[in-house]
Amino acid sequence: MKEHEQQEFRLENLTCANCAMKFEKNIQALPDVTEVNVNFGASKVRVSGPVSVEDLEKAGAFDGIKVVPIAMKRTIESKPFYKRRENIITLLSLVLLIIGTSISFQTSEADPYAIAFFAASIVIGGYEMFWSGLKNLSRFYFDMKTLMTIAIIGAAIIGEWREGAVVVFLFAVSEALEAYSMTKARQSIRQLMDIAPSRAVIRRNGEIMELGTEEINIGDTLLVKPGQKIAMDGEVLVGRSSVNQAPITGESMPVIKIPGEEVFAGTLNEEGLLEVRVTKRVEDTTIAKIIHLVEEAQAEKAPSQKFVDQFAKYYTPIIILIAFLVAVIPPLFIGDWQTWIYQGLAVLVVGCPCALVVSTPVAIVTAIGNAAKQGVLIKGGIHLEEMGRLQAIAFDKTGTLTKGYPEVTDLSIKPEFTEQDFIRKVASVESYSDHPLARAILNYASDQIIDHSSIEQFQYVTGKGAKALVEDVEVAIGSLQWAEEKTTIQDKVRASVEELQKQGKSVMVVLFNNKYAGHLAVADAIRETSSTILTKLKDLGLKHIVMLTGDHPTTAVAIGQQLNMTDVRAGLMPDEKLQAVKTLRAEFGRVAMVGDGMNDAPALAAATVGIAMGGAGTDAALETADVALMADDLEKLPYTIQLSRKALRIIKENIMFALGLKIVALLLIIPGLLTLWIAIFADMGATLLVVLNSMRLLRIQK
Repeated sequence: MKEHEQQEFRLENLTCANCAMKFEKNIQALPDVTEVNVNFGASKVRVSGPVSVEDLEKAGAFDGIKVVPIAMKRTIESKPFYKRRENIITLLSLVLLIIGTSISFQTSEADPYAIAFFAASIVIGGYEMFWSGLKNLSRFYFDMKTLMTIAIIGAAIIGEWREGAVVVFLFAVSEALEAYSMTKARQSIRQLMDIAPSRAVIRRNGEIMELGTEEINIGDTLLVKPGQKIAMDGEVLVGRSSVNQAPITGESMPVIKIPGEEVFAGTLNEEGLLEVRVTKRVEDTTIAKIIHLVEEAQAEKAPSQKFVDQFAKYYTPIIILIAFLVAVIPPLFIGDWQTWIYQGLAVLVVGCPCALVVSTPVAIVTAIGNAAKQGVLIKGGIHLEEMGRLQAIAFDKTGTLTKGYPEVTDLSIKPEFTEQDFIRKVASVESYSDHPLARAILNYASDQIIDHSSIEQFQYVTGKGAKALVEDVEVAIGSLQWAEEKTTIQDKVRASVEELQKQGKSVMVVLFNNKYAGHLAVADAIRETSSTILTKLKDLGLKHIVMLTGDHPTTAVAIGQQLNMTDVRAGLMPDEKLQAVKTLRAEFGRVAMVGDGMNDAPALAAATVGIAMGGAGTDAALETADVALMADDLEKLPYTIQLSRKALRIIKENIMFALGLKIVALLLIIPGLLTLWIAIFADMGATLLVVLNSMRLLRIQK
């Protein structure tokens, strides 16, 4: 294997952030390893260099870390809480502690039987911790297990057996809490992995068979019954059905799928039988890409986490120094070595950086996992934090605020004609036209279930319109100016047409036998949700909401007014959009750009956060943007900003909890009130607060 080649592995039993950091250092020390990245959130490791599973498991032996190649399918056995080895050991340690305590209350703490039970409780509950701590101590590596080992041995030496046993038990509970919290946070990824079925019924060369998804090839035909999940990405060949796409896009309403339309692995076929041509291998499906990108996102360290990591580097040596000074300096002046050594040991315990180290990653992992379940892909902790600090947001118009295709928006028909008759004649003429707006009229007729009639003498008049004979009536459809060349148009009709044109709509006047019959307006219609979403963004306190579009200024301004945009900048080429985003950043600091991930790529890249829509349908959106809204609308945008702000607030609270409780406990040294019990409660309390506080992010829904 070449040096630069990478291998990826899944990890089991990776229980704490400190363990992840130590595991990474151990792998880095292996010969020929050039680069290593341990992803604590996703329980994965990526290594550049020739290493084996055995090498990696040796590097993780201190925590019993198991290593599995990424390609190997392995079901992780889920054990009940009461059957887990570490919890059984913790419970046994508690029983021995209770027996020892009851003996010490009846006799004294120095009773040999009480000491025996306390010692047994310490050894059984803290054996693995001591073993790791002693090995770390021999290498002058100071983590929380090293600090705890020194503190417990010190407590035993000065005769504080009961408190030593209590500290071991409470530390074991604290470790279990951290492991439980990360398991809960990682469940978001595991749930994504379980969305798509692992087997499917296919037709290949006329033969029907059931295969594992890894054996299914591009071009095979999936047979999906009502109520079944679709196993692979593909294109509908036969059938019509409503498909629940919520696991991928977060959309609450099912979407009707007809032949030619795309479907995604993991979505639920609700009604009819579908035959689907497979278009992607199992490792390339949209859900596989989402899982990969979510795991990558959880590996990327946010600014807050980088700060905590740097802080922890200096924090631990400082705590050890303070503990040494507390244990040595006061007794030199006032004597009472036992009391001050005890206080020094308590400082070591309270100084464990456990809660501080876990404060940021548990919040980041929880938030990104929750967002993925809601159909929002946030590609890293840094983007999560930046979303929470946005001051301004810029939108592309076409396909973002609008639907991206023209449709009939207004219809005015003279009373003597029915809508069905009017539309049938107009659609019949337009069915022969190649004008871009003709498709809007034909779609409208199709939606109203209005058939076309046969026509004669079709004629296209360049720049003016088209005409033909339909059911013995000459039907002409075109511009107001062309209509006025053929007949007299009433002032109120002209005023109506001009008003629609001011709104940025294309208006076509219809004549039957050279007499005015009605007019209709066609436009790239605003999405039904756009107005509500922009209102929500303003309510969230975003200072500046701007539209950046290459469209004509008249159309852009009209749409901007309907949506109450703060600013509209029209007629922009891609490079001008890029410059506009840079100007906004200079003015407002942090700016998001929302587009389709294709022609808006330069502006998306220049923004503080690039947000692409319709990520489920386009690989480009998944690859280019910092945040991808998997559904093809903006519905999840306010939720994403709200989640990011909440995550930012929780990260800050976590750091304050982790440091604040320790500072309060350390201040108890001054009156000499700090005990090992208080120290471990301060550490465990901080960890518990941090974990529970981070879990609040799971409650944030759209």
